[in-house]
Amino acid sequence: MAGWGRCSCRCVPSARAIVTCLNGETRHHRGMTISDPLLSLATGRVRAALCAGVLSCGFAVGALADTCPPAPDHAAELEALLADVRAADSEGEAQRIGNQLWEYWADAPDEQAQAMLDRGMTRRSGYDFLGALEEFDALIAYCPAYAEGYNQRAFVHYLRRDFAAALADLDRALELSPRHVAALSGRALSLLGLSRPVEARESLREALALNPWLPERHLLSPGAPLDLGDVDL
Repeated sequence: MAGWGRCSCRCVPSARAIVTCLNGETRHHRGMTISDPLLSLATGRVRAALCAGVLSCGFAVGALADTCPPAPDHAAELEALLADVRAADSEGEAQRIGNQLWEYWADAPDEQAQAMLDRGMTRRSGYDFLGALEEFDALIAYCPAYAEGYNQRAFVHYLRRDFAAALADLDRALELSPRHVAALSGRALSLLGLSRPVEARESLREALALNPWLPERHLLSPGAPLDLGDVDL
């Protein structure tokens, strides 16, 4: 499934085998889903160390480019995967498809942007939230039209309980990528953090229309925070 947060590291931009974390385990894959971003930090230091080991393989960032190129256009592939996840027969199948969604969302415009993205996610997984914000700030300054930069910075804001800042970044991410399921679910969580449950439920329903297997769906269960009874949206 395509939950909100993701953490990855890789040795060189041409190598697709990376370490992903924030899911309670480490795998060689490019995407990962978490069921609760806060709970997933429990063993973050261990996974951060694993990521650091991968980064030690000798990747060197070359001279900085002046202009960020356009992000790769994966619209057709993303739409096909969203259709697949809606037709999934099991949570396991949906998670596999969700991992593939992350492969495309986290495919940065160039090697420099990819390095910033990966460093930011690695720092976040090691609880270095200020360091992660520095990386994502730099990524957004370099690639202001790349939606994932805003989505990942929003996740850090959320973990720091700065829900208003998270919401602003998620709104920008969704302007750039309106069918970004993870940003939609993150927007719902941020609105909930701001005590705006009606809007949160609307945003979550938009996300579930694209991927009904999101772990955040349980927030709509009877008695859950977004079970608003007879409130009419």
